[in-house]
Amino acid sequence: MTDLPPLDRLSPLFERFRVRASLFHAGPLCGVTHFDAQPGRGFLHVMRTGEMEIRHAGATGLVEHLWVREPSLVFYPRPLAHDFHNAPADGSEFVCATLDFEAGHPLVQALPALVVLPLARVDGIGETLSLLFGEAERVRCGQRLLADRLFEVLLLQLPEAFRGALGQTPADYLADWRLAIARNELRAGKPLKLLAAELGYANASALSRLFAHKHAGLSPRAWLQRG
Repeated sequence: MTDLPPLDRLSPLFERFRVRASLFHAGPLCGVTHFDAQPGRGFLHVMRTGEMEIRHAGATGLVEHLWVREPSLVFYPRPLAHDFHNAPADGSEFVCATLDFEAGHPLVQALPALVVLPLARVDGIGETLSLLFGEAERVRCGQRLLADRLFEVLLLQLPEAFRGALGQTPADYLADWRLAIARNELRAGKPLKLLAAELGYANASALSRLFAHKHAGLSPRAWLQRG
């Protein structure tokens, strides 16, 4: 298997599973802010400054109280209600977006229910964040579309950081991602040879070997026949 490709080769794999971002808040959050769980919807919060406490209901399976003490990305890939507790005045600064994922998106399936990434520890996102924060200031004047697109760009730049949360090597994560695409495309009737080329494999045999390794020895054809 090939090494993890650079972003320009990885991005099309993201784009096969669409996500639509919609910025809904730019500015400080004071006191307690509740975010409801809605089917098919996640959240990406960027805390620009300050610190806060996150609280979850006990039934979620997540830690009930979590402190975030430095600027961070707070990512909920799946629907999950949560509360942010900030100072009653002069609260932390945020830009927040909802994320509507296409069914079967690998991020939704693979990531834990909550990922918190300190901004200082995520390489390569500084320029995007600067643009996003700049657009967030304009959102108050109704200019929202570009900010939405910048959130989507930000997601494209985070796979390497997300892999740390997955407990997988980059190669294993990319293999699983490619297989998720392969299964969808095979069900839709795409020929294996064409699919292998689109996913960056040298030939159909290479993809078949990986497929069998991950599916208890089943070839793509045998897997399809089993339904």
